[in-house]
Amino acid sequence: MRILGRVLLAVLLLLLLVGGVIAWYTAHPNLPEYSKPEKMVHLDQWSPADRETYYYTPQGTQVKGLRYDWFTHLEQPFNKDKFASPENLARFGFLIEPEQIGRAADDTLAATALTTTKNPGNLPVGFARHQDGETGAWYLDITCSACHTGELRYKGTAVRIDGGAAMHSIASTVPTLRGGAFGQALGASLASTYYVPWKFDRFAKGVLGDRYPKGKAALKRDVRNVLGTLLSTAWNDTHRGLYPTLEGPGRADAFGRIANSVFGDGIDASNYRVANAPVNYPQVWDIWKFDWVQWNGSAMQPMARNIGEALGVGATLRLFESDGKPVMGDERYASSVRLRDLYTLEETLKQLKPPTWPKAVFGDIDLKKASQGRALFQANCVYCHGPHVKEPGAADYIAPARVPEWRMKMVPTSEIGTDPTTADNIADHTFDVRPLKLKVEELKGMNVHLYPENDEKLDLSKISAAKGLAYVTAFVEQRAYRDAHISEAQQQEMNGYGLPIGVQELRAYKARPLDGIWATPPFLHNGSVPNLFQMLSPVAERDAQFWVGSFEYDPKFAGYRTERFPGGFLYKTSVTGNSNRGHEFRDGCRKDGVIGRALSPEERWALVEYLKVLGNPEYESKLAPNVPTPPWTPGPKCE
Repeated sequence: MRILGRVLLAVLLLLLLVGGVIAWYTAHPNLPEYSKPEKMVHLDQWSPADRETYYYTPQGTQVKGLRYDWFTHLEQPFNKDKFASPENLARFGFLIEPEQIGRAADDTLAATALTTTKNPGNLPVGFARHQDGETGAWYLDITCSACHTGELRYKGTAVRIDGGAAMHSIASTVPTLRGGAFGQALGASLASTYYVPWKFDRFAKGVLGDRYPKGKAALKRDVRNVLGTLLSTAWNDTHRGLYPTLEGPGRADAFGRIANSVFGDGIDASNYRVANAPVNYPQVWDIWKFDWVQWNGSAMQPMARNIGEALGVGATLRLFESDGKPVMGDERYASSVRLRDLYTLEETLKQLKPPTWPKAVFGDIDLKKASQGRALFQANCVYCHGPHVKEPGAADYIAPARVPEWRMKMVPTSEIGTDPTTADNIADHTFDVRPLKLKVEELKGMNVHLYPENDEKLDLSKISAAKGLAYVTAFVEQRAYRDAHISEAQQQEMNGYGLPIGVQELRAYKARPLDGIWATPPFLHNGSVPNLFQMLSPVAERDAQFWVGSFEYDPKFAGYRTERFPGGFLYKTSVTGNSNRGHEFRDGCRKDGVIGRALSPEERWALVEYLKVLGNPEYESKLAPNVPTPPWTPGPKCE
């Protein structure tokens, strides 16, 4: 018995040691220190009012039920500093104005920052709030601008890229010794607040105000419930091994997380699928012109796309009763998505222009090189990247009210050769939705169109991710419109040009137009190529690993600086989902992702210089016309 007791004690001590190590690294994430820029530059992409609307309009999402005032009063685990202080959240890569540093949540910000009307908690871009219609509670609402706003730093100046790619670490819920993810650190702060009495007292006084101490017991119960949800999510994602490829700053397996949220969390645990294909956050200027969106071109209707994104970020969705039976009839699919706000965001984004090269910050353009680069672009790039503008009135014009309409070139993964994991997962993963008691005939009556059309009967025991999300989204959309008393005519307008919820399933990636591409590093869908010069180089000349998480920009190469720095994340292209293969210009036959002839270093520099000004009339008008350049050729026949 004595030996058994010693063994059990040793096991207990080992578990405590492991738990302590995990807790320490979770509470002390390996993050860079925030450095306040000497100057902040906002480019002329739209009006300040549009920017404020985009930054702080809620979508109806919730962070596991976390209240807005709880978030602003949480302390960091080992000190009294607020977890939501701008300088702390900026360490995770969230974007703030320099003027926010050192201000209390109820201060009025300087004119260069945003007013507290929409941002009373003095929080970063994308941290909004919404009020529950039944309880009146205000919830923390992570909105689309959190992931689709970028920033570039150069010689002490920060250049904000509205609609660009974020470089934060928000997605991961799986504890690691490295730490560094927002969700892990939030859980550590919430746990320390709940379990440390004096911390909870300070928290309760701040949240409750003159209702303290009467409401303290109820508050502690509510905090326990949210903490339990966070911990159960972390345990679920960890022990199931759902996210084996570390996402790191600026990436998330968005489609995989949405599918796991809707089909796994929402329907049945058998529907969880390994999500090992992180993608970087795409820029969102001009997307209202696109016929198909998502990296794999799987979605058509703007409202459905936005509802799906909101569900993935944390909008609530009621599918089952408390007894486990599916909600039936008109009571189905109640959610927290806010259709009018989603429509406001979509309409506001139509005003967003691509960023133009800030020569006062990054230096002027070499017009001679850019002129050569334009000729090279026309010969080697425009076939895929266009834009391919459809003439209004054409028989196959999809949305007559949308002018212009850009057709996206969808390039099969077998041709482009880039990492296929994202496209393959979306094509191959299927889900069992039979617990919802859906009827195939009912689904046929939904506003969901499959492209191309086919008569194949739906198998609800193994429906694809794209189709399954389309039907769930259609039900959510239908219910939300009814609850909001929105007329049929208004629905058509809010959906986006009266478009149906279109679905196509391709093992392909979208070749989008490249206006403003210089402002969106790193490149390829998975962020595996650090700058534009390497993007135009053979794979053998691309970095096999590099450091990410810094905002420091290299205007020569048009990409982030990639040397090691404190708190950086090492991106390894050898990891599943992280390959930097494909989209390669190299001599030889056109296979395995080789799409064009080898470009000399001088030609690559010329293309990089042109990509800095593509679509900018001020510069385009200064470029020399008809610069001779070798034409694109198909290359030798592949054996």
